[in-house]
Amino acid sequence: MAEPDTTTPRERYRAQVRTEIKEHAWEQIATAGASALSLNAIAKRMGVSGPALYRYYAGRDELITELIRDAYRSLADTLRTAAAGGAGLSGLAHTLRGWALEDPHRYFLIYGTPVPRYHAPDDITGISSEIMATLLDACAALTPDAPATPLAAHLEQHREWAGDHPAPPAALHLAMSFWTRMHGVLSLELAGHFTGMRFDPAQLFAAELESLSAPRT
Repeated sequence: MAEPDTTTPRERYRAQVRTEIKEHAWEQIATAGASALSLNAIAKRMGVSGPALYRYYAGRDELITELIRDAYRSLADTLRTAAAGGAGLSGLAHTLRGWALEDPHRYFLIYGTPVPRYHAPDDITGISSEIMATLLDACAALTPDAPATPLAAHLEQHREWAGDHPAPPAALHLAMSFWTRMHGVLSLELAGHFTGMRFDPAQLFAAELESLSAPRT
């Protein structure tokens, strides 16, 4: 049985307006990029005054934070669901690519050029750490007895980026290689840099993934 809705009509209305504001924000981002995001422009599109919108978001940065939080949360949940369903490193890679292709503007908001003068709060880092933990789990399963490379040893000395995950050095190396190479291909593909080169970016992505995901001993 579904839990009863205990929110008040006022709370539901507020949530509805905030959702509508975010929808208009994504339209702005798709047209002009996140750096051009403007609450006043959104207010004009919605037919209300600028000050009226500031009752729902205190400013541009709060709205950007909400959009980034939604994007990270979506990706974290999508990857965790895939991992829970048995997806290994290869499955997670294709899940990441599918998520990115579904909404490139959402992808670039969190993995593209940083928004000028914007600084994300700490809870955003926490959600991104969930994504890395899912990746590290998959990498650790592929590198149980792999020897540490010089880069692995370096990453082990500076493993703050891995949080408190107990992944061994070889898994840290694989995770970092995966993260940089998969995002490198994805970013180039989504930005249109392969257009006109007459090859299938999916094949390049698969080849890069194959070179990374073979079991290491």
